[in-house]
Amino acid sequence: MPTSAAPRLISGSLPPARRYGADIIILTHGRLQATLEAVASAIRQANVDSYVALLDQGTDSAARARYAELFAGRTCAGFFVSDTNLGVGGGRNFLSNIGHGDIIVALDNDAVFADPFIAADALRALAATPKLGAIAFRIMDSSGQNLDERSWGFPQSLKPLAYKKFLITTFVGAGHAIRRAAWEDAGGYDASLFFTWEEYDFALRAIARGWHIEHRGDLAVLHKLAPESRIRWQSGRTKYYVRNRLLIARKWRASWPSLLPRIAGYAVKAALNGAAFAALAGTLAAIRRDRHTPRETMPPAMRRYLADHDFAHRGPLLKRIGPEIFASLARD
Repeated sequence: MPTSAAPRLISGSLPPARRYGADIIILTHGRLQATLEAVASAIRQANVDSYVALLDQGTDSAARARYAELFAGRTCAGFFVSDTNLGVGGGRNFLSNIGHGDIIVALDNDAVFADPFIAADALRALAATPKLGAIAFRIMDSSGQNLDERSWGFPQSLKPLAYKKFLITTFVGAGHAIRRAAWEDAGGYDASLFFTWEEYDFALRAIARGWHIEHRGDLAVLHKLAPESRIRWQSGRTKYYVRNRLLIARKWRASWPSLLPRIAGYAVKAALNGAAFAALAGTLAAIRRDRHTPRETMPPAMRRYLADHDFAHRGPLLKRIGPEIFASLARD
């Protein structure tokens, strides 16, 4: 895992010095055509003063040439290159830090905005509610007709409300918006996580500082479900998935004994998908890094928020084991 890098501007421009509404940020590590479509979708966002930034973290020179051509001559968009993969959190931190828009809108490079006004509507929604720190967009499949089931990051009982608004405790990376003041207050993403769970980690820190997070069913992105973007329990990504989730729990002072059911669930799921060693490696990596993990304390208001907007929708542990753990064993 990399520890440092120096991304550089290749084409386009740096953000304008004046104040503006939104930074729209996209990371890429492959998927040329999908990335071109994501960037075009971001550039088409209307009714909002925005800066669009793309960070390439490992594609070939031919792809970089295409991106450079797309950004050439643009005054409110920039194409950046890093020769080292900073990870999801590190890449988003870099793009967020170079900008200074009132909100940070993130779009996966295999997604497009459902319409040209998503960023403007997100800016308006965040401006209207001072304690609202982040918005999760509704994630649809590429047809725009169905929910992207694999990107539903909330309790299953809330799925009938997918087209409505409700408070939540995390958001999905495929499409979301963060108030810059909340992003700075919570300290941005934990780049050491590198990949997976970075949104959940950020969300918990934001909630601890009094910010709210809202799912907005009226704001959507279309997600192409690129196979390489998914956590597959047969892949090396399993290690990060297990390690990071355990480390986040430890950040909030969960004891190792209390995590044994989760560790066991991951072990069973991984074993059924041929990734038992990866899950074990993730658990051992979490144990090794644990002593270097900063500890956070949940304020009473945070405990109430989590209880009201997450635990209350999941039901008792014994009731949710089936639908939320064992039902997931068949998924990759």
